[in-house]
Amino acid sequence: MIDRVCRMVKDKNVEAQITEDADVAALEQLGYEQELKREWTVLHNFGASFSIISIITGITTLFSYGLTTGGPAVMSIGWLVVNFFTMMVGLAMAEIVSSVPTSGGPYYWAAILSKPNWAPFASWLTGWYNLLGQVGVTTGVSFGLAQLITTTATVKSESFEPTAAKTVGIYAAILVSHGLINTFGVGTLKYFNNSSIILHSLGVCTICISVLAKAPTHQSAKFVFAKFNDMTSVDDSPTWGERTSPAYVAIIGLLMSQYTITGFDASAHMSEETTNAAWSAPIGVITSIGCSFVFGFFVILSLLFSIQDFDALINSKYDQPVLTILIDLFGENGALVLMTLILVCVWHCGLFCLTSNSRMMFAFARDGGIPQFFNNVDKRFQSPIRTVWLAAFLSFCLALPSLGSEVAFSAATSIATVGLYISYALPVLVGLLFPKYFRKGPFDLGKFSKPVAILCCLWVLFITIVFCLPSQTPVNSQTLNYTAVAVAIVGGGALFAWFVSARKWFTGPVRPLDEQAVDEKLNGLTVNEVAN
Repeated sequence: MIDRVCRMVKDKNVEAQITEDADVAALEQLGYEQELKREWTVLHNFGASFSIISIITGITTLFSYGLTTGGPAVMSIGWLVVNFFTMMVGLAMAEIVSSVPTSGGPYYWAAILSKPNWAPFASWLTGWYNLLGQVGVTTGVSFGLAQLITTTATVKSESFEPTAAKTVGIYAAILVSHGLINTFGVGTLKYFNNSSIILHSLGVCTICISVLAKAPTHQSAKFVFAKFNDMTSVDDSPTWGERTSPAYVAIIGLLMSQYTITGFDASAHMSEETTNAAWSAPIGVITSIGCSFVFGFFVILSLLFSIQDFDALINSKYDQPVLTILIDLFGENGALVLMTLILVCVWHCGLFCLTSNSRMMFAFARDGGIPQFFNNVDKRFQSPIRTVWLAAFLSFCLALPSLGSEVAFSAATSIATVGLYISYALPVLVGLLFPKYFRKGPFDLGKFSKPVAILCCLWVLFITIVFCLPSQTPVNSQTLNYTAVAVAIVGGGALFAWFVSARKWFTGPVRPLDEQAVDEKLNGLTVNEVAN
């Protein structure tokens, strides 16, 4: 019996070593050495994207935006619409990451799927939009957490006044905590990954079930799926629905849902730290979107059905409606307990946003997209520490406009959404334009590949336009949606830098090695390991 167990353990170890060597060889095929520590499984890879999507984060932090920009009808029906098209984006991305699983993610895909003479430009433009989106997501999540903390602090302390400066200070402390944990590398992050999956699954279910069970009365299905609310005016002037059309309000109200289902490219950025990445990474992308859709719909319905007085909720002394709902149902003490659980979930989300952000920047620096100084992996912790703190610094800077703008947070979420989804769609578009350069991996959509890719590109074009539109009226310095400004600056700046300088020295990612040579190497590794 003991001999049998020993043989099973040995066989499993041999199989694991073969898989690891195959991953290393496959990465060498793509032109890189294995520098990051590869010890994540498919569950860990899924957990990274699931934690960054973090439905409790997006829904909680933008619940007020959803209630005032379209109301329950847009929040519930919009969730279904957004998730359908987001799954199209995810499927298109999963097919690509299965073919080229590297930390670079979208900017690397754009180069490999493009014609050789177009590859550097495609990679350059995609990389900068992905960087913008990554920074925007980190900002949106962690700054949203800071806002939740300051609002929650007012429950038991009437003397505490949540000012913009205090919120920014708390935000800085949150970024430092995330930076410190990321400094210690993937070995430490594994434990937080596991706790995040548990919190986002069991914790969220516990909150939703308790909310539904505790609510003395429940709203009707008509309220949840048909109640429209337009409070897009900051004064007594006409709202956007009155000035244009309720359809305009419904469209811009989709931001809550679309921002929530964002960040699943983390599975790609963590692929160099994941075993059997060509299969694990695409599965991580798809399952994280699917699970988030189910959990998120449960959260939205639970909260909407449990609203006791809609008008009182909108005009509550607390700026956070989810907190108000919890206080109405559980009292202040019970609400604080549940809000603490929510805050911990949001904190985990921000942690892995910084992780994904730093990996993307490390890969981009490795290929010359940003200064080579950031192409560094600490030998002790096997972590790209320099890009960890670069990501934290840039995210802090992006939140500074909040000191003088009332809509800075929603603008940061729009920047995250638009920047990331542009970078998701560009390599898909390149794959459509130059299909002969797309060598499929284990995850292959077959005859559905082209229709899915077309839907992906059309949806991203749509949200890029609508999320740059103003969400509040009248438009002035306080209500300006500076998403269009940020997206234009990054796009225009990237184009300007390309034509003035970068086209002369940026060659993009290394092209894959000869396929036959790599196949021989993979076969040789497998034979040698089995022989041992």
